[in-house]
Amino acid sequence: MLRKIESNNMGSSNLGWLRSKFHFSFAEYYNPNNINFGVLRVINDDLIDPNTGFDTHPHKDMEIISYVVDGELTHEDSMGNKNALTRGDVQYMSAGTGVYHSEHNFGENILRLLQIWIFPDKKDYEPNYGDHKFNWDDRKNKWLHMVSSKAGSAPIKINQDINIYSLELEEGKEIRFPVKEGRQAYLVQIEGKSELNNIELADRDGMEIVEEDILIQSKETSHILILEMNKQD
Repeated sequence: MLRKIESNNMGSSNLGWLRSKFHFSFAEYYNPNNINFGVLRVINDDLIDPNTGFDTHPHKDMEIISYVVDGELTHEDSMGNKNALTRGDVQYMSAGTGVYHSEHNFGENILRLLQIWIFPDKKDYEPNYGDHKFNWDDRKNKWLHMVSSKAGSAPIKINQDINIYSLELEEGKEIRFPVKEGRQAYLVQIEGKSELNNIELADRDGMEIVEEDILIQSKETSHILILEMNKQD
């Protein structure tokens, strides 16, 4: 099963300094038929102006991933962590019993990032933070496995059965991705244009995939993120 979600039909917000597309219900955008996809609760595609950002705020019982598309993201939290990340890098945080953090754009250019929230496999984990700076070329025309469960093999491990991959597929190339029985996946066409099983995807579109292998054909150089997880009814 495939279901395309066009970016024009997503929730949106414009606060001036922050402009967002909401793949799922968030903030002022509420759709009772679009709360989550399996354990995936939030994907926000955010544009953040320089010298602005999210001031210190709390989180609890959520696995949080920030994937930097462009610009520079600076994170600081109540556990004493502070770091700056750039294009293709990932920040992750297990909020667990509770943590405070902030995210800012202290760079000179607009910051674009995907904010991803994933339900943990249980509540009340001890809070944890980490980040990883990936080599961009490791995703050129191949899947870069960035995130997995604690039992998985990715460099970033979180408290849920989910795998996150990134890809830059050059124009005219194609690649396959299996979504096996009992599994589902959510794909974000971050940049560029492609066809997924002959369905056209443009910049910022999404796709729900359930128990169906996919073939992606790049119509122009495409930057893609895919989140693969256990199927839930």
